[in-house]
Amino acid sequence: MNSTQHTLIILAVLLLASALLLMGGALLARAWRLKRNLATIDEKIASHDRPAATANISAKPTSWRDQLVAAGAGWLDTPLGRQLVAEEDRHLLDQCNVNDMRGRSLFFLARVVLAVSLPLLGFLLFDRGGWLSLLLILFFGIALGYMLPKWIMRSVAHKRQRLAAEELPLLIDLLRLLQGVGLSVDQSLHVIENEFGNVLTVLGEELAIASRQYSTGRSREQSMRRFSTVFDNEDLHAVSRLLVQVEHHGGAVQEPLKQFSERIREQRKLDMREKIGKLTVKMTGVMVLTLLPGLLVITGGVGFLAVIRALSRMGASA
Repeated sequence: MNSTQHTLIILAVLLLASALLLMGGALLARAWRLKRNLATIDEKIASHDRPAATANISAKPTSWRDQLVAAGAGWLDTPLGRQLVAEEDRHLLDQCNVNDMRGRSLFFLARVVLAVSLPLLGFLLFDRGGWLSLLLILFFGIALGYMLPKWIMRSVAHKRQRLAAEELPLLIDLLRLLQGVGLSVDQSLHVIENEFGNVLTVLGEELAIASRQYSTGRSREQSMRRFSTVFDNEDLHAVSRLLVQVEHHGGAVQEPLKQFSERIREQRKLDMREKIGKLTVKMTGVMVLTLLPGLLVITGGVGFLAVIRALSRMGASA
């Protein structure tokens, strides 16, 4: 094989690699356009569910906060934005009731700003002795900046989950009462949303979202899907399924709601007894650490003093 043939083979391989690269780039571009179109369709559908939030985003930003939110919203559909605001993070934002464009933008900006500013702050505050310390400061700064917004949102989400579990018995009693006086499911939810929103602070918001989705044309099952799954609570899922069955098939719902309410209250009693048992064990340790030294001093202090005096007299006489 001479040099000309060798050169031709190399050119053919390069042309084949270029063709494959162009085909791969075309496929990636097509997939990117398809994903962008799907994201646009999802945003349009979500805009019907939350018209107030979309109206604020679609309006022209006037303050620096709105401009900052608009700048962060432009990065959400990029690979970096999907990495920093993943599906798990969106579920946390959903549990905190801030899973709109503004909430996702602020979460994205918080992660970016903290991941950049915390390493810089660490470089200024700590001694930069060598490459190892620089790498440690950079690693822990970026990791803390990345995880801190998620920890805060998880704390808020856990608080809302606890409040939702505490509000559930009252919601069931209200549904049973309103169904007993002859109101339909839609009317009962509307009364609870408007009249008892100050009492049901968490579940009232979720029922308001479900009512807006139902008024836009979704079925009762579709509108209650978020209500049944957002807090990962089986009791909420059971209540939602019961309301959907009543909406579809009708029938008396007072007795099932009564039994369900009694079961939830029994479960709460059992949970409270478990907490009391754990608290009793913890208080036993506290009593041993705090009261036992004082009790030993009170009961055995006189004897110790007598022994010390006797030993001192023996030493003096010797």
